[in-house]
Amino acid sequence: MARPGVRLLRLRAILEWMAFAPPARHLLRAKDLADARYFEPLGVDDLAAAAGLSRAHFSREFRRAFGESPHAYLLTRRLERAAALLRTTDRSVADICFSVGLQSVGSFTSSFTRTYGLSPTAYRATFPPAAHQARIPMCVLRVYGRPQRRTFREDSVPVPD
Repeated sequence: MARPGVRLLRLRAILEWMAFAPPARHLLRAKDLADARYFEPLGVDDLAAAAGLSRAHFSREFRRAFGESPHAYLLTRRLERAAALLRTTDRSVADICFSVGLQSVGSFTSSFTRTYGLSPTAYRATFPPAAHQARIPMCVLRVYGRPQRRTFREDSVPVPD
């Protein structure tokens, strides 16, 4: 049987371990911020503040944990969203550039071309126009998507006497 002092030390060590939040959790908090608010003018300083780390330490730890710099990750999220908007809307390239949080159309075009191999305009041309895509509300799809054959007795129309 363990002495009371030893049990107390073990309990204290367990509680300290449970209260310790690993750095990865802080990095995930910053990554979640980048995913949720990519359209805002976020920088590495903002992400580091969300993680509770200095800018340099945050950049090192983020690269070690996720394999790319925080700036590259944020740029990738923005370009992915821009590509989705180019496929599904008829908005101008400049409007899409500013709506995903980028400040320069020239930098957006060169980054997009480097990532996707096509300019934003050429990328959009490879997809059907957004006007050809009909957006139907889900409630309408559910009503018209129901089976037409009635199989339940209570659904049948009562016969008048």
